[in-house]
Amino acid sequence: MNSSALAHRASAAAADRRWPQPLIEGFLRFRDNHFPSDDIEYLRLFSEGQKPKFLIVGCCDSRVDPALIFNCAPGELFVVRNVANIVPPNEARIGHHGTTAAIEYGVCNLGVEHIVVLGHEHCGGIQNLLKTRGAGNPDSFIDDWMRLVESARVSVERDYVHATEEVRGRACEQRAILVSLKNLLTFPWIAQRVAERALRIHGWYFDIKQGQLLGYNDATGEFEPL
Repeated sequence: MNSSALAHRASAAAADRRWPQPLIEGFLRFRDNHFPSDDIEYLRLFSEGQKPKFLIVGCCDSRVDPALIFNCAPGELFVVRNVANIVPPNEARIGHHGTTAAIEYGVCNLGVEHIVVLGHEHCGGIQNLLKTRGAGNPDSFIDDWMRLVESARVSVERDYVHATEEVRGRACEQRAILVSLKNLLTFPWIAQRVAERALRIHGWYFDIKQGQLLGYNDATGEFEPL
């Protein structure tokens, strides 16, 4: 479809200006690219269901979309996104556990082979954690959520006393990933699969400024370029 026809359709679809026009235009481009008469990919995904091998626990940050970062096609990734890409520990069944439920579905129902906790540079959630220094607003959902990785902040405060704010932030972002990796193993249905080598877990860090992907190396205790 040519650009003028696409623009006409987008204009007609946006006659009611309550809808965000850029999203409507984006959907029309998506549909034209992925739903032509000779493209069977989505029909296959519809009929066969999803069978992703990779579960990504990523951040809500608009700059770090896992599908874009890893250049993946529809159906390749099962993605869970929350503030600061945190995995909570195995807890009592009180309240609502959206992240835990999604991870359980990916592992137990879809049988993913890898879980990647994907942190990133300049994470707003981590910056908030460092700013509040563990004494945030008790009525704030974000502050309460970030307390899940309070141990990362405490260790950075101890080990990086004289470091710059940027260095401390990066260290806390990476140590928070390690807290989530530890929390993953508190779930018996993850720990068992890891022990049987049916599932592998990874801690990765996306350096936005450098466009670099780092992975945590158990042997060296460092995040290293992949």
